[in-house]
Amino acid sequence: MKREVSPDKFNLAAIDIGSNAARILIKQVERVVSEDGLTALRMKKLQFLRIPLRLGIDVFSIGKISEEREKQLLRTMKVFRQLLIIYNVEDYRACATSAFRDAKNGKKILRHIHKEMKMDIDIITGDEEARILRDCNSSKTGNLLYMDVGGGSTEISLVSDGQLIDSRSFNIGTLRLLSGSTSQADWDSMSEEVGNICRGIDNILIVGSGGNINKLYRLAPKRERKAERLMVSTLSKLYEQLSSLSVEQRMEQYELREDRADVIVPASRLFLMVAEVAKAENIMVPTVGLADGIINELAAKLTCNA
Repeated sequence: MKREVSPDKFNLAAIDIGSNAARILIKQVERVVSEDGLTALRMKKLQFLRIPLRLGIDVFSIGKISEEREKQLLRTMKVFRQLLIIYNVEDYRACATSAFRDAKNGKKILRHIHKEMKMDIDIITGDEEARILRDCNSSKTGNLLYMDVGGGSTEISLVSDGQLIDSRSFNIGTLRLLSGSTSQADWDSMSEEVGNICRGIDNILIVGSGGNINKLYRLAPKRERKAERLMVSTLSKLYEQLSSLSVEQRMEQYELREDRADVIVPASRLFLMVAEVAKAENIMVPTVGLADGIINELAAKLTCNA
């Protein structure tokens, strides 16, 4: 897939195979030079596609990816590969997260994909996942608690004025909670560890990422969300409203897809728990995710080598 890279404009892609869904993001990257000679990268989204494979449903219940979901993943990757060709993508990186970290047959499936389509997929650690997400917002200052809630895991990083204080990955995610594979002891342990990370740090602002917090931000009344910030008190009200409804009622009243209507409640619960422990009053929602971070790293690497 790699080709000679134009020094000024090229297309890059990121594939994120999560526990809940697989996503492909394709961006056009343009290198621009200002009048004072400084070089910057300007990006434009060309394509985004999300397929709700729900690999974690199998992994968190039977320890492996079932044959049927493997077939669905293979079909999905064939579509993604065609998109790479259609958009003349110069380079891409594909990453798999929590479900593949836990699946007994994860590496075998990835070897099968490589044999069938000559596509490499990296199983990344929770620490690398947290770092990529953190780097997406590295220009922000203050006491920032980066939090990404996925289907299989939650990544937490505390950064104070640009310096990393601590980073953890917890095997607690929305699908794990729905499947009942997370115990109260796991929940208590996460709460205690987050408390230890945040001890002695004041005025913490949570920086949230993931499809659920993005949707929750959009569901909040406009008067209660400003400058990409969602008040924790507003999130608490949303949680009460959503958790009182069935999945079908959430779909109807809030116009949610089924694969969002079920996980949005445990995601809200996770954000509220961390906010309470960190004594945070607001959650910043910059609407960037793992795929954005992957493309940022690819762009920096390719422009340095161009």
